[in-house]
Amino acid sequence: MAAALLYQGHGSVRIVTGEGKVIYIDPFMGDGYDLPADLILMTHGHYDHTQDKLIKKRNTGCTVIKWSDALKKGEYKNYDYGFVSIETVEAGYNKNHNVKECVGFILTFSDGVKAYFSGDTSTTPSMAGFAEKKLDYAFLCCDGVYNMNVSEASKCSKTIGAKHTIPYHMEPVKDNSGFDINVAERFDAPGKIILKPGEELVLQ
Repeated sequence: MAAALLYQGHGSVRIVTGEGKVIYIDPFMGDGYDLPADLILMTHGHYDHTQDKLIKKRNTGCTVIKWSDALKKGEYKNYDYGFVSIETVEAGYNKNHNVKECVGFILTFSDGVKAYFSGDTSTTPSMAGFAEKKLDYAFLCCDGVYNMNVSEASKCSKTIGAKHTIPYHMEPVKDNSGFDINVAERFDAPGKIILKPGEELVLQ
């Protein structure tokens, strides 16, 4: 079975894999924190990406991978849990996000589907090689205040060349969603998907 992703809002997502394992990425916004976690990923230390206290239940063996675990002494770590493998990639490259303290993640599920989560970033040098990875999904931030704007993110999407690209983290936190339909509609990417907070996407 394919993994199912719930977009919780802002940069927060929950994924239930085909095996029933529950993965949270950058917990902060929205609903859907009721499922017991098997894996929690956090891309950097800002408060709007690190509210894992929202996840009250954790299964035995639940693993938490922070940016500081995934990037040590300049080395990006990779992980394999069977139900998902994780490649840590660079993020940052702007005045608000130091490349030494931020990461993105590429998740490959057991059925081979690959999804990239940019975290907070501007254009990174490594994006030039992402097309070779044949990504199925790419989630790109585009708030234009703390990170790249929608125009730069659109350019990145074409470089990355994922089958589907989804804008997220579209604005500084001003309301209860972190979602801006105007930004989402201006986002220009191959195979664009607009996900609104609370909507689910089957990753296939």
